[in-house]
This record gives sequence, structure tokens and C-alpha cells, in this order.
Amino acid sequence: MPLTTISLRTGTTPAYRRAIADSVHHAMIHALGIPADDRFVLVLEHAPENMIHDRVFFGVERSDRSVFVQIVINHRPVAQKQLLFKLIVENLAAAPGVRKEDVFIGVVEVASENWWAYARATNADGVDDRTRGPT
Repeated sequence: MPLTTISLRTGTTPAYRRAIADSVHHAMIHALGIPADDRFVLVLEHAPENMIHDRVFFGVERSDRSVFVQIVINHRPVAQKQLLFKLIVENLAAAPGVRKEDVFIGVVEVASENWWAYARATNADGVDDRTRGPT
């Protein structure tokens, strides 16, 4: 059950935001093997003064169309995360046309016992949370 937060500058269209969310989600389906209906995404738009990054970092020029993606997931093998990064960048280039130089991705790994979602067994002990409920 990944939780994805996507940050953009204000002024994008709903279709643009949906294309970004879809591109990231499809990458997670293929790289992480999540179910297609496992989609929990927050798309946040920020005023330019609240989304700050250097124009040039390590000699790479970036634009105002930068996309910051943070994905909270259970621990995954390095190879899966590397494939995830590759697919996100490729998918965003295809739709909605984000340059790879403008993509920033951060993965935050948490232990499975730190997740709860109704109708989903998310605990390391394998007990179905529907019977235990939140505490």
C-alpha cells in the first residue's frame, strides 16, 4: 500500500496532474508489483515561492516544471527501487512530457507493522486488520 505525494508548482491542469499520478502509479505496478487498485496519491500544488530548488545542481539545469515525488512503501530490494526510478522518469517523459532533469524522487521505507488500512492485512504477524481494527 504505497502512499505517494506529488508536488508541483501551481497552475497545472487537472489532466496534467492526473497524467503525472497515472505515470507514477503505472511505474509502481510494474516495478513493485502492487495491485492496480492500490492507489493512494496526494497531488499538491505550491506557489513558486514555496517550491524551492536550485536552477543548476551538479551541472544539470532544471526548470519551473519540476516534479517532486515521494513514495512511502515497505522495504523493497534495491533492484526494484532502481527499476521504479527508471520507469517513473520514462513514464513522465511520455505523459505528460516532463523532462528527466525536472524529476526528483524520494522513497521512504517503513516497516509493514507501521501501516494500517481497512480491508488490508498489513501487519507483519499476518493478522487481518479487519478483525483487529485501529488502536
